[in-house]
Amino acid sequence: MGLAERRAATDFETQIYPELKKQIDAAAGFEVPVEVRWDTMMRQEKYVKGWKENWPKLYFKPIVAAFQAICIDEMGKSALKEILKKVVIQDTKSSHSSNWAEFDKATGTLTLDHQYTNVSEEKNRADIMRNVLERAM
Repeated sequence: MGLAERRAATDFETQIYPELKKQIDAAAGFEVPVEVRWDTMMRQEKYVKGWKENWPKLYFKPIVAAFQAICIDEMGKSALKEILKKVVIQDTKSSHSSNWAEFDKATGTLTLDHQYTNVSEEKNRADIMRNVLERAM
């Protein structure tokens, strides 16, 4: 990874991510610990020009949508807060939308692992994540 990629990731992390994090917390109704493994998300350097536009679609907006769907009432808000202890966002394997979300009930960790592909399937990713979480509730 070169300087251009590190700059793009740092710009995203400092300029765009804070607002996305606020949206995640607002959708959940509590401050959600989120660990973004930026180094893994930068592994596909040839897409550096699209990171700013596409990382929200790949990872963050589906989280907001899934949390909003779960937290439509107090029952959903309480259930999410009870089980969810941490969200990990990464790009470490050849995961596509269908298997991108895994929840570990023992640790309360939701791991979202998606490669830089199928960017437009935002709603599908949100639905899959919501189903994974709701099954754990």
